[in-house]
Amino acid sequence: MAAKALSRKQKQVINFIRQYLRDNGYPPSVRDIGRGCNISSTSVVVYNLNKLEKAGYIRRQSDISRGIELLDKRPGRRLVYIPIIGEIAAGEPIPVPDSATSTVTSDEGLEVSKGLIQREGNVYALKVKGESMVDALIGDGDIVLLNYIDNVEEGNMVAVWLKKEQEITLKKLFREGERVRLESANSHISPIYTSADNIDIQGKVVAVIRRMS
Repeated sequence: MAAKALSRKQKQVINFIRQYLRDNGYPPSVRDIGRGCNISSTSVVVYNLNKLEKAGYIRRQSDISRGIELLDKRPGRRLVYIPIIGEIAAGEPIPVPDSATSTVTSDEGLEVSKGLIQREGNVYALKVKGESMVDALIGDGDIVLLNYIDNVEEGNMVAVWLKKEQEITLKKLFREGERVRLESANSHISPIYTSADNIDIQGKVVAVIRRMS
């Protein structure tokens, strides 16, 4: 059975989705498509997305933010769903997996290109709160993707739970004998020094998704 021909507008939309994925690593929103394709009405965007879905070019998941999956067989274009399970900020412990084989679930998440993450599975996302990593180009409102591993190398950016302080922080980790140095990527914030047994590494940052202005 021959594939259904796309209209000019549908070709524009699908090309925009492909380019947006290439540039950002995650799918565009309906409003992104409208702006990128000069379509003033969101209902017109949705109409064309419905046509593309029926024709088998995309799959949409209405319960996921930016839930457009491009059905494309080219290498590196497959999308994977990543749960957003909390904020990286002081406060209550986040519900990270309790072992390397755990599966995390969440009511909120996003789909990203598989090429953004080192491996599939054991990956979760946190929203960044604060400006302690601005010199690493990670700002308030950005999303960090983390691999749940506790064996990290010197200088890796990690999510660390400080047991005594009862707070979580996003820092670069350096081991100094029986203590560790947790360093911000912000010249105005002093490093944190603590004992090695006071920390619980809850994941290594593998990718950053910038907050859209």
